[in-house]
Amino acid sequence: MTQITNSQILAILGPTNTGKTFLAIERMLEHGNGVIGFPLRLLAREVYDKIVNRIGPERVALVTGEEKIIPPKSDYYLCTVESMPLDINFEFVAIDEIQMCADPERGHIFTDRLLNFRGDKLTMFLGSDTIKKLITTLVPETEFIYRERLSKLTYSGYKKISRIKPRSAIIAFSVDDVYALAEFVRRQKGGAAVVMGSLSPKTRNSQVDIYQSGDVDFLIATDAIGMGINMDIENVYFSGLKKYDGKQIRNLRDSEIGQISGRAGRYMNDGSFGTTGECEKLTDEQIEKLENHKFDDVLNIFWRNSELDFSSSSALINSLNLKPKYENLVRNKDLIDESTFRYLVSEKSNLNFSNSNHQVKLLWECCQIPDFTKSSYNEHTDIIYKVFSFLSSDKGKITNDWMKQQLNNLNNFEGNIDSLANRISYVRTWSYVSNKSNWVENADYWIAKTKDIEDKLSEKLHEELTKSFVDKRISVLSKGLKQDIELDTKIVEQDKIFINDHYIGKINGLKIELDYSKSNLDTDIKSLKKAARSGAQEELKNRINTISKNLNKLELKEDCKIYWENKKVAELKPGKNYLNPSIKLITDDTLQDHDYAQLKTNLEKWLEDEKNIHLNDLLSIEKASLKNSFARGLSYQLFENNGVLERKEANEIIKNVSKQERFELRKKGIKIGKYHIYQPRMIRPNAVKFKTILWKCFNYKRDINYPNFGLNFLKNFKNKDDKFLRICGFETFGKFIIRVDILERLFLEILSRSKNFKFKLDAKIINLLGCTKDDFIQFIKILGYQLINSDNEAEFKYLPKKTKQTKKKQVSNAFSVLEKLKI
Repeated sequence: MTQITNSQILAILGPTNTGKTFLAIERMLEHGNGVIGFPLRLLAREVYDKIVNRIGPERVALVTGEEKIIPPKSDYYLCTVESMPLDINFEFVAIDEIQMCADPERGHIFTDRLLNFRGDKLTMFLGSDTIKKLITTLVPETEFIYRERLSKLTYSGYKKISRIKPRSAIIAFSVDDVYALAEFVRRQKGGAAVVMGSLSPKTRNSQVDIYQSGDVDFLIATDAIGMGINMDIENVYFSGLKKYDGKQIRNLRDSEIGQISGRAGRYMNDGSFGTTGECEKLTDEQIEKLENHKFDDVLNIFWRNSELDFSSSSALINSLNLKPKYENLVRNKDLIDESTFRYLVSEKSNLNFSNSNHQVKLLWECCQIPDFTKSSYNEHTDIIYKVFSFLSSDKGKITNDWMKQQLNNLNNFEGNIDSLANRISYVRTWSYVSNKSNWVENADYWIAKTKDIEDKLSEKLHEELTKSFVDKRISVLSKGLKQDIELDTKIVEQDKIFINDHYIGKINGLKIELDYSKSNLDTDIKSLKKAARSGAQEELKNRINTISKNLNKLELKEDCKIYWENKKVAELKPGKNYLNPSIKLITDDTLQDHDYAQLKTNLEKWLEDEKNIHLNDLLSIEKASLKNSFARGLSYQLFENNGVLERKEANEIIKNVSKQERFELRKKGIKIGKYHIYQPRMIRPNAVKFKTILWKCFNYKRDINYPNFGLNFLKNFKNKDDKFLRICGFETFGKFIIRVDILERLFLEILSRSKNFKFKLDAKIINLLGCTKDDFIQFIKILGYQLINSDNEAEFKYLPKKTKQTKKKQVSNAFSVLEKLKI
């Protein structure tokens, strides 16, 4: 065991997808040598391959129970936690998934590494934040670094299996459930990959490959995906929240649900989790914990004395029974290696056992053989019995004949999924035995032989899983695409796409939309897209050419999208200001770069021409060539207010604008009214429609409306945004809105009728506004007039208020100086 030193100890804690393992790899490679202990052989192999690709195989070792690759000049060791070399001093040591200290079966190994295994320079513990308090208690010198998840994880609720979206994993907790779900998804969706802890690394990787490549879009898995399997999973759905842990069926802990859910969304891509099938509901409290990655602290972890006394079997048992020093360390006395040892040293076993130091140590080492088959306790005990009998014999090794006999029945590649998987588990046992130092004759041969059998069985198992749970029609399509086999692709009635007489979608404008309604074609979306786009590319190119030659058929609609023949081809996005939006094409992502650039250039030119047609007056005043600085300022202020400006906002400027400058402003389409400065042509229907579309795009207000054209006066209009209404040419007065040009005309009419600030209402005024007499009376009161005669010819008198007016009422003060203004 590496001696505890004064080296730095770091605990890198946080949820899944935080880059903890990546950080450990980088830090290890900064040191002269190092070791990382993983909870799974699969993870050790995966990281081994990454580092070999980076620095070459000469300095990298892989050590697991079933596989040992140790070059003479190895500096960096990737191991399962049980297989970490304890007789080498490493500068760097890391233990992955350190919260496994709380696992009843293997937790004592992780706890031993936590307490006793140190790097000379740096030790890192990687895992969940739930174990922070225990590490603080047991290893107080530890420095903690919490890492946030790189992407967001959200709850997506319950979904029927038939409605689950592609790139999803469905989780089950028994082999039977996994197979049943995979069969259902094959029939509904066309295919699924299968991942279980019992699969060999080769089978597992092959199944992962068909998912990662897009040959299938669904993954059916056990909780084996909860640790370290990095895949492009967007959604995780639980078909149940209970599991059999070897002794009983129990509810999953929230942290276990979180570990599995965290496989949704990798790196910067967000993910979601939910339930399906007959799964019980998650509580609101659970959902909050899962989304925020906050779980109950681990209160106890498993421990077993690692300083064992091999002087006799009873001495070993006594040393195993030693109680921990700390109350939060607990013993699991039902561990299979201990129970097997106790049985084999009892009289019941009839084992030829001398109870010497050597034989006690040897038998204990034999009891460490993992129970890969999980078939029966007696069978596992029998294997250990026979192995020990060979090792304690005069020859001291397992013979070639006996190894050959064990493997004969396993070197058979026929049978169904269960029989192939079962053979692999037995081969793993003999692979473990072969890799033990000096246990078998011709060890190198049997190491190679067991690996060869496992690889071939794994390939066959992968084939059977694929045959059973992947729709062959889709597989053929995918294979044809990868091998560049020409597929019969047709475009019918201009838009509909058929592949080998199957309708798979249509071309909508310049984008391919696949049809997901037919389950037999809803599986290999990636392959279907490739096939559809292969046949549709020429049609897309032709459409771009047609659009470029017929730009007059383009139309900008209220949803801020550009249409061609009622098909969306682009949308506006906010630019540097509302009059200069950017254009995002709505096209298929396989469009050639030069075609894309050609279309975008033409649409940008078209939009610029449309602006000049509809908004010429407004654009012309942005940098108006006026000599008088006040006139220029007024012109620019009007431009900044989108062509309609309240006069009171510019009174001081207007006082300094000469008659000649006012004439120049009128030539540029600017009218200085009594209450507004505006451009009459910019409040006409076409200009308002175009201008407001640009404004809505820039301000992210797509659902805001303006009054129908032809209406001059409205009450209780649903849109209350007075700034937007002013752009449309309407001023707001309480619950009323009125067109600014009609407002000017109204008060000219009032002026022509006024004597001593009094005027009478007639039909011409009512008709000008298009309102009722009662509405006019309410409206004119807002402007400071009082009804003094309610006869048939209602009479009003202007009564200016001495108190402070509201914003809307202030505009009416102009009546007091109306006759003096010279415009």
